[in-house]
Amino acid sequence: MTFLALKDIQPKEILPGFRGRFIHADGMTVAYWEIDAGSELPSHTHPQEMIVNFMEGEFEMTVDGKTRSLSPGDVVVIPGNVPHSARAITDCRIIDVWHPPRNDYR
Repeated sequence: MTFLALKDIQPKEILPGFRGRFIHADGMTVAYWEIDAGSELPSHTHPQEMIVNFMEGEFEMTVDGKTRSLSPGDVVVIPGNVPHSARAITDCRIIDVWHPPRNDYR
């Protein structure tokens, strides 16, 4: 069992405007993102399945060619190897969960 405090985890800027605090377990990775308005996530894929939880702000996300505007309380489930991209309309806070873990974010 591990207890953590997010304030004690140093954020990493993965892309310009995308700062994440990462927690890694044996079977998953969780990211707590702070994203600046106007920041863009280019189209990409990864083998992990992913659940995206929108906590604050407005975000536009394209998954497998379908674009949606998302706001707090919205959730997106993305299977592995499905192309997706995004753009922050406002400053955003998002929680992502990947399975299996994102070892590239360690």
